[in-house]
Amino acid sequence: MTDGTEPKLVKETLDKDLAKFGRAEAAVNATARSVVAPGLGFLFLAAIVVIGGTLLSGQDNWILITAAAAIGGYMALNIGANDVANNVGPAVGSKALTIIGALIIAAVCESAGALLAGGDVVSTISKGIISADAVPSADTFIWLMMAALISSALWVNLATVLNAPVSTTHSVVGGVMGSGIAAAGFGAVNWPTMGNIVASWVISPIMGGVIAAVMLAFIKTVIIYRDDKIAAARRWVPMLIALMAGAFGTYMSLKGLKHLDLFKDVDLPKALLIGLGVAIVAWLIAHPVIRRQSRHMENRNQSLRQLFVWPLIFSAALLSFAHGSNDVANAVGPLAAIVHTVNAGEVASKVQIPFWVMLIGASGISFGLVLFGPKLIRTVGQSITKLNPMRAYCVALAAAVTVIVASWLGLPVSSTHIAVGGVFGVGFFREWYTANSRRRLAYVHGRSPKHPESRSKGLTNQRNGRKLVRRIHFWQIAAAWIITVPASAALSAGIFLALERLFGVV
Repeated sequence: MTDGTEPKLVKETLDKDLAKFGRAEAAVNATARSVVAPGLGFLFLAAIVVIGGTLLSGQDNWILITAAAAIGGYMALNIGANDVANNVGPAVGSKALTIIGALIIAAVCESAGALLAGGDVVSTISKGIISADAVPSADTFIWLMMAALISSALWVNLATVLNAPVSTTHSVVGGVMGSGIAAAGFGAVNWPTMGNIVASWVISPIMGGVIAAVMLAFIKTVIIYRDDKIAAARRWVPMLIALMAGAFGTYMSLKGLKHLDLFKDVDLPKALLIGLGVAIVAWLIAHPVIRRQSRHMENRNQSLRQLFVWPLIFSAALLSFAHGSNDVANAVGPLAAIVHTVNAGEVASKVQIPFWVMLIGASGISFGLVLFGPKLIRTVGQSITKLNPMRAYCVALAAAVTVIVASWLGLPVSSTHIAVGGVFGVGFFREWYTANSRRRLAYVHGRSPKHPESRSKGLTNQRNGRKLVRRIHFWQIAAAWIITVPASAALSAGIFLALERLFGVV
């Protein structure tokens, strides 16, 4: 050109148009991804309706049973989306497992726990919340359980949308209580049992948090802040692995395998003996393995983390198996109660769980986990506080030990509250330890723990220390825990009254 400038080969308007098309395409792709999971979930529920309607069409009240089965499937999807995150979240947050690996392990182990070791008998009045004698009729009981199932599923779904891990059992308990009050009045509720459940709101997370914090303090003292970390790890890591194996051996004997004939008569002393035997075997295996694995490791924390990866993977699998064997039965209990009452025409305190009901629960949990679970898994494993394999180990161990201690004391606890409480316990302990530990200050700054400059720096850190736990998640989750039972109860009561008016329940 005459002015010496280079001509533009592309028009600016074309660039803008292409950018707009690119943004539009990205928006369409994001929207498509957001509807895939709900669409597949809807297809799962549609399959239940089609298959159930085909197989049950010759029976009386087959429409009612099919509708209840679909609602039970919806409940199972929400359990997979919310409750299962507590078992694998710490392992994912510590990078011991990828999200894909966690989904596969949890889906397989949850289903195996439900189908192989799940309870074949379930209390139809969940946890003894209401008296069967207080229910006026079988029809009333059916709609009472239907309302409880719908309300608990809706509440868990809402909690998942809000990124709040909540207790499925508490949701079911609240649903049964609410519809029970609407159907038979406040006198039908077993209030001492409800008092124990309310106590578990506080007991479960505090116990899990304290145990996780104590274990992390122990690891920091005997391994992390030592001059020769590798030598300390060779001595203590096999013992820690044995402790975890023994705790899980006891835990599985008490909870995860209690429905199998071999473990039906196992009480706490027998379970502890089983756990001791498992611990000894685990130490004999772990000792040479850890020694060989640590032979060429550098003397730094990053090396230590590698030693906890496989124990974390096994703990995630065992926690998922135990959850499947216990909580799935609680979740599909109302569905089993509906099926029994429709077929038998009477209200029973305990009923058999048909295999197809347990199959809906197991498959629904797996689908819900794969389709919707990553959101809560990331929240538990990454968003609350930063985890590494050693911290995640403390959370997993706390989950098993807390159940054992609670069984010994006869206290009701929630696995969800224990696991999340353990994550909070680890985070809050790290905040305190970072600001106040003389041992850490001496190690980091190379001074004596009693050195006045170290102490002064510690006080400064305490005043200006970083927050290692995201408070917004703490208050959000705590609020969800507190309102789970009353919210699901109020929702269930409203649904029961609506069903009563719509169908003329007597």
